Amino acid sequence: MTKPDLPPPSERKLSRLRLIWRFVQAYPVQLACALVALIVAAGATLAIPQGLKTIVDKGFSQGSDPASITPFFFAMLAIVSVLGFATAVRFYFVSWIGERVVADMRRAVHAHLLTLDPVFFEENRPAEIASRLTSDTAVIEQVVGTSASLALRNTFMGFGGLVYMAVQSPKLTGLMLLVIPITILPIVFVGRRVRAMSKASQDRIAGIGTMISEILGAIRIVQAFTQEKRESTRFGASVESAFDTARRRIMLRSGMTALVIFLIFGAITLVLWQGALDVISGTLSGGTITAFVFAAIIVASAFGTLTEVYGDFMRAAGASSRMEELLAARPSIRAPANPMALPVPARGALEFNGVGFHYASRPDTNALSSFNLHVAAGENVAIVGPSGAGKSTLFQLVQRFYDPTSGEIRLDGVPLTAADPEAIRSRIAVVPQDTVIFAASALENIRYGRPEASEAEVWAAAEAAHADLFLKDLPDGLNTYLGEAGVRLSGGQRQRIAIARAILRDAPILLLDEATSALDSESERLVQHALESLMQGRTTLVIAHRLATVRGADRIIVMDKGLIVAEGTHEALINAGGLYAKLARLQFDAAAAAA
Repeated sequence: MTKPDLPPPSERKLSRLRLIWRFVQAYPVQLACALVALIVAAGATLAIPQGLKTIVDKGFSQGSDPASITPFFFAMLAIVSVLGFATAVRFYFVSWIGERVVADMRRAVHAHLLTLDPVFFEENRPAEIASRLTSDTAVIEQVVGTSASLALRNTFMGFGGLVYMAVQSPKLTGLMLLVIPITILPIVFVGRRVRAMSKASQDRIAGIGTMISEILGAIRIVQAFTQEKRESTRFGASVESAFDTARRRIMLRSGMTALVIFLIFGAITLVLWQGALDVISGTLSGGTITAFVFAAIIVASAFGTLTEVYGDFMRAAGASSRMEELLAARPSIRAPANPMALPVPARGALEFNGVGFHYASRPDTNALSSFNLHVAAGENVAIVGPSGAGKSTLFQLVQRFYDPTSGEIRLDGVPLTAADPEAIRSRIAVVPQDTVIFAASALENIRYGRPEASEAEVWAAAEAAHADLFLKDLPDGLNTYLGEAGVRLSGGQRQRIAIARAILRDAPILLLDEATSALDSESERLVQHALESLMQGRTTLVIAHRLATVRGADRIIVMDKGLIVAEGTHEALINAGGLYAKLARLQFDAAAAAA
């Protein structure tokens, strides 16, 4: 479930809005236009009571000359026209700034997230980060594009209206100043309850979104285990819970609406009563009381709106704080101030010297301990061992997603910590065990290995990975949309797309993490042949659980509990006995029994 819309009290401070202001001030021209239009609209609104006063006093008195009162009505139309035009201009620029700021903020946060290392995403769920980029920025857009201008406009009109009222009738203004707090305090109290109920309702809705994503993402498992009715019941209960919370929120808001209407118009009625007595006594004119009441309505509405938008500002402060947290995060893996250049041309030699490593989430468990391994340029090294032996950790360290906690790793003689991570990764092509297929076409997925590659080069890579055998049968060939996570492809087809991507990368170092695990026997034979050609002249590290795929490796490294327990060729390790021989015996005996 995503974080609540209302942050902890320590985050609900207006000072947290400084991040938003940093983005807003990048557009001074639009900001100035919006501010000028806002002031003009507020001024025009405040001019309406004076226009009404003049019209009532001049136009509704006995013996008035029609020709003499006509200009007053035209003046009133002019004021209204200015109000309409200024409001439209204000709305355009304020809305433009709101949308532009949110777009800039999303781009800035996304670009920054791409620089962060895997450790950050171990401690922060991607789903929660995605929520910040959508729901939190939507709150910010609401404030920048609407609430901020409402706050400024109603501040001008509220205080300007009070000044105008004081000029017209100090006595009635004093009465209004007594009534306004009595009107606002209940609104503020009930408004807090409404906001708290809105928060609870949004939390329930967020829970529904999370549940939908979880169920649809695992739809095959749900259907395979015939759990459709159970998931439907569970989802229905969540929806009903959200409805019940929303119903209580609606009831509370309905009550608040009734209270607001009663208090505001009750206060105005009291002022009208006193004003009527003053008109009867001759101390006020009809136009004055009309203008005063209209101004009172403007003031009451202005201060009522300010209490509403204050809650929006508090929510935006929390959202801004969460955005600021993302922008403030700094990667633990980054290029040094003066990175060492990697040798050209690249050779692909790797050295692990006394490397120790443990994951931040498991500080008491060593993934590698005093690990030493030298891989010559162009050598094909297979890494085998039971789960948890540290095989995948080696790949993470080679790509410098993490730095060793002790020891050193060198690429072509340069310590990885002294080089730019981007330069290191540009020399590596990888086929992961968990194949990643983007929601795009086959062409875009393969070209991800080298975005500037031509379509002919993409086809050549696909043929080398034997992916052309199924790509040619797709409706639009390479341009066929593969669906989210490649849902339109089989596991073996997805893996061949990933292999084609690595082939197109044409890097001096090749990392294969169970690259043929999802292939059937025939496809495995074809792809293995393609990989053997690809490995020529490249440094290759192969993680394999199926030992039959690594018989031809120059060297096999056997790992267990973060240590190298044996190394050699397939035949030498079989003859030596030990862990490798045991693993081989179990696999080959199982294969023979299956046959």
